[in-house]
Amino acid sequence: MIGLSAPRMTPNLTSSPPGRATAGRNPTADKLLLAANELMIAGNSIEVSLSEIAQRSGVNAALVKYHFGNKDGLLLALLARDAATEMTNLDYLMAQPISAAAKLRLHIAGIIKAYYQFPYMNRLIHYLLHESSSESADEVSKFFVGPLLDFQRRLLDEGYVAGEFRKVDPVMFYTSLIGACDNLFFSRHAMSRAIGVGPVTDEVCRDYVAHLEAMILHGMLINHKKAGSTV
Repeated sequence: MIGLSAPRMTPNLTSSPPGRATAGRNPTADKLLLAANELMIAGNSIEVSLSEIAQRSGVNAALVKYHFGNKDGLLLALLARDAATEMTNLDYLMAQPISAAAKLRLHIAGIIKAYYQFPYMNRLIHYLLHESSSESADEVSKFFVGPLLDFQRRLLDEGYVAGEFRKVDPVMFYTSLIGACDNLFFSRHAMSRAIGVGPVTDEVCRDYVAHLEAMILHGMLINHKKAGSTV
């Protein structure tokens, strides 16, 4: 969720970001994952049945158990597939010869872009962490929460050593940034009912990137001009 965005920065990047990771399974399992992906995006919900997934994929529903154990296993595999690509993007971003502030701008934009591209992602994370089995929660922590925290810790350290950032606690930073990005999508329905806020659009995402950059990044910068601040 952490793909690379912010076009003004891309000329300074080396090579190209890696492509989407494959499921690493056989074609039948891939069809089931793709069907679940498409149904959740189309319905803006993670509440999809095995019969719907089977019908969409053209695969017998009984094969879900064979490949994934159960529906939660399929959902876990889908999130793991999407997270694998984003974690690879983090490694790519960390290796770029640009400032820590520039990397953080791309990271903020990338999280929002990923949540927007996969609108089921934040709800799926919440479900697997809090409403599924402890085994599922452990897996999500291993392939998503842990690596993301580690990336952010390394990026914060890099910016601090370079004199770009003040000292920032990585757990507090994770809570602030991921919570803010997650809440844009997770609470949108409630806000629309309360005050008539519209859906998340491309324009909303761009505005929110600029908002978080001003709120979070600029609160960390020691020297705005040195770090290439544009707000």
